[in-house]
Amino acid sequence: MSDNSLFKTIRTPFRPIPRSLAATLSILVWVLVIGGWFGLTYSGVVKEMFLPTPQSVLATTYKMAADGTLWVHVLASVQVVLIGFIVSSLVAVPLGLTMGTYRIVQAFLDPLVNFIRYLPVTSFVPLFILWIGIGIEQRVAVIIFGIFFQQLVMIADSARNVPRDLVNAAYTLGTRRVDTVMHIVFPATLPNVLDVLRVTMGWAWTYLVVAELVAARSGLGYISLKAMRGFQVDVIFMAIAMIGILGLFTDQLFRIVRRFSAPWAN
Repeated sequence: MSDNSLFKTIRTPFRPIPRSLAATLSILVWVLVIGGWFGLTYSGVVKEMFLPTPQSVLATTYKMAADGTLWVHVLASVQVVLIGFIVSSLVAVPLGLTMGTYRIVQAFLDPLVNFIRYLPVTSFVPLFILWIGIGIEQRVAVIIFGIFFQQLVMIADSARNVPRDLVNAAYTLGTRRVDTVMHIVFPATLPNVLDVLRVTMGWAWTYLVVAELVAARSGLGYISLKAMRGFQVDVIFMAIAMIGILGLFTDQLFRIVRRFSAPWAN
């Protein structure tokens, strides 16, 4: 590709760029971030009590991984996020599709859902402890409350945007109205539903620290909060990095599932 052609490609909205260029830019941004981290810490511009060196974070990670402590906390956090996300999605997907398809369901649920989804999750943590206790159920409840109503609204919006011509054509071909959601709306919204699940899975990871804020005894959020009390900034950075890595892994997993489940939308 010539220089003029590449420049034109870069300047054109929505035009795909060469894979080699995309890979180079993806690597470059990490080089800049990690290079800036090295520069700020080893130059002494930022004190280590505020920003640990990469070496200290790696050493802490290796130490906790070697004695098995890290994996105990990782598994505890993964368990909380996955259970909360799966339970929320199993209810939100069919209910959201129904809510977006049938106006009577929308009229009934819309006011309540749009009220609850603006409530701060952190304010419900004491109530969940009072109602549920301090076990894993309380932490799972925080994840569910944090993402369920967002999933519901976004999936309902996807269902409402299904072309009416598609639905009418299905009626003409003999599809029963009761089968509309399963056989018409769900396949038509599948790419958007997977995108909603991918985005809200990311939100589930961000709510992890809130879920492990009180009465937790394990998890990445727990060790991060515990390290804060002892000014162990390297442990905090390690916990944050692990949450980011796990979130990135699940994000890429959803991208792969979408690519194979809805190839027509790629």
